[in-house]
Amino acid sequence: MNLAELTWAEVRERRGQATVGLIPVGATEQHGPHLPLGTDFLTAQALAHAAASETGAVCTPVVPVGISAHHQQFWGTLTVSPDAFRAYMRDLARSLAEHGWRRLVFVNGHGGNSAALLEVCRTLRCEDVFAVVWSWWLDPSVQAVLRELFRSRGTHAGAAETSLIAHLHPELVRGERMDAAVEGASEEFGVQRFGAQLPLDTVDFSRSGATLDPREGSAEAGERIFRRAKERLVQLLRWLEEAPEEELARKGHLP
Repeated sequence: MNLAELTWAEVRERRGQATVGLIPVGATEQHGPHLPLGTDFLTAQALAHAAASETGAVCTPVVPVGISAHHQQFWGTLTVSPDAFRAYMRDLARSLAEHGWRRLVFVNGHGGNSAALLEVCRTLRCEDVFAVVWSWWLDPSVQAVLRELFRSRGTHAGAAETSLIAHLHPELVRGERMDAAVEGASEEFGVQRFGAQLPLDTVDFSRSGATLDPREGSAEAGERIFRRAKERLVQLLRWLEEAPEEELARKGHLP
């Protein structure tokens, strides 16, 4: 059930048909010279819509801008502060809860949003709203598919994201710029020293904004990744639909 396509009267009529609400959220940020700025929110939106269609869950419009300050040196990247992002996502979830949807999934397409979204979920649970963050690339079953498909499993703007966009929006993949993406790509996303994650920006370790070799990506691979990710999201929604309230509710003090 896509809220943006319904009238308020239709939502009132159908509100009892859906137990779970989906909030797709991503980013508008650089994804190398070969992928569109909207890669993260386009992916989150497509997965949320597909899962909502299969389960009947209610789905909000996608939130297209997230926490992306670490990409800001690349032209066109948009970002908001973590405080603003947390407040916005918290209020959006509360809006759904006010209409009766108190079991929610943030369908997240951008790693930079993850910590803030988890904080929001913990706050909401104290308000008797059970929300979870689901990021497709962290699912173990999806990771198994990535290991089967690619030698280089670069995360940001690598083979996996290139494949997903090639599957969902092939016209947005700039194939002629793949070599440029690889030339300036990093071996991994981020830099660690002695177990510490350094607070560096993407431009500090990747001149193209990509990781490893996106040339391994393909529309066929993207279809497999998307199918598996959608299956897993549907499984999560089914669990949330059926979970007893006492399992999800915040517990009281120990005796």
